[in-house]
Amino acid sequence: MTIDVGTGDGRAVLATAAREPSTLVLGIDASAAAMVEASRRAAGPARKGGLDNARFVLAAAEAIPAELAGRAHLVTVLFPWGSLLHGCLGRDEVVARGVAGLVAPGGTLQLLLAPAARDGLVGVPTTSRGVTAAVARTFEPEGFEIVEAREATPAEVSATGSTWARRLGAARSHDAGERVATLIRLGRR
Repeated sequence: MTIDVGTGDGRAVLATAAREPSTLVLGIDASAAAMVEASRRAAGPARKGGLDNARFVLAAAEAIPAELAGRAHLVTVLFPWGSLLHGCLGRDEVVARGVAGLVAPGGTLQLLLAPAARDGLVGVPTTSRGVTAAVARTFEPEGFEIVEAREATPAEVSATGSTWARRLGAARSHDAGERVATLIRLGRR
């Protein structure tokens, strides 16, 4: 099972479910309204693009349903905002524990984070190195170790299917003073 936390409009879930038809893909978000269209599309008939392996769950990261604890071989958090971003960067322990708790032993937590100075987020790192260090401090106590950490390529950003990737301009070059997307993969020990 793959779980996308903070799925928003669910496009990333639909893209993953279409690429991996034998994998159950869940999208979790605290906003039901955001997931309505993707949920409808997934529930439709296969001949019209329905995906019986895509499902959506209404829940906040700090209140994940107990039935999902430790069940996912892959948990993704793509371009989070608000409390979910703060949780991934160690500024909200309850959110971090909620996200970490979804990952099965031996599973992977994959983050694509892109905070920028212009966002005005006090105390939030905006460099790839700073983001990586904050993620390590956040998830190491939860039993994770960083397997890979680097700037994401534009192709990787685009492949997420995320609306936020386009909206935030995360695929643009760091040299141009734009936002940098940091890809971090963590393995659960």
